[in-house]
Amino acid sequence: MELYFSPLACSMATRIAFYEAGGAATYLEVDPRTKTVLKDGSDFRKVNPLGLVPTLRTDDGVVLTENAAILQYVAERLAQAKLGAADGLERSRLQQWLCFIGTELHKSLFVPLLDRKAAPEVKAYVLEKNLSRLDYLETYLKGRDYLLDHFSVADAYLVTVINWTMATPPVELAKWPVLKAYYERLRARPSVAKAIAEEFELYKAELARHKAAA
Repeated sequence: MELYFSPLACSMATRIAFYEAGGAATYLEVDPRTKTVLKDGSDFRKVNPLGLVPTLRTDDGVVLTENAAILQYVAERLAQAKLGAADGLERSRLQQWLCFIGTELHKSLFVPLLDRKAAPEVKAYVLEKNLSRLDYLETYLKGRDYLLDHFSVADAYLVTVINWTMATPPVELAKWPVLKAYYERLRARPSVAKAIAEEFELYKAELARHKAAA
C-alpha cells in the first residue's frame, strides 16, 4: 500500500496505525503548498484532484480518500492488530468517534485556528463555539484509557489532532487535565512516539524548503 501524507497532518493517524499493526506501506510525502510528490516531483492532484492527504493506494491499485475511510480500511486489512471494531454497536461507536474527531475537532476547531489567513475575530468565534467539544472529551475520558475499550484507529486520529495544540496557543491542554493525561499517555506509546518523531523532522525540512523558496 502507498500512503500519501504531509508531515504532522491528519495523515499521521494512518502512519500510527501501520506502525501499531506492524504493517508495511510506502510513504509518499506531499508538499502541502505545491501539491507535488517529493519523491518524483509529480502532481499529487493527478492522484487526488482535491490535493488532500491522506490518500491511500491499495495493493489492488484502488485510490481511497478521507481519513475515516482509510483508517477503517487499514484496520480491516491488518485485523490481527485489533485496531478496528467488531460488527454491531462497537463498530458504530468507532464510526461515531471517527466522525466526531473529523468534524467537531479537526474541521470545526483546528482548521480555522491553524489558518494563517483567518481573521482574529473568526478565530475568537471558533474558540467560543467549539471548546465545548474538548469539555465533552474531558468528561468522557475520565476513568478510560481509550475511546473504545482498546486502542483503536480512533485513538490514532485523536492523538494526531490533539498534537496540533502545539501550534494553537489558545487551546491550552492544562485546562483539560484528563485529556492532557490521555494525550501524554498515548504520545508515549511506541507507535505514536515513532510517528511523531519522524514526521516532526520531515516538518522541519518542509519549513526550511518553503523558506528557501520564498
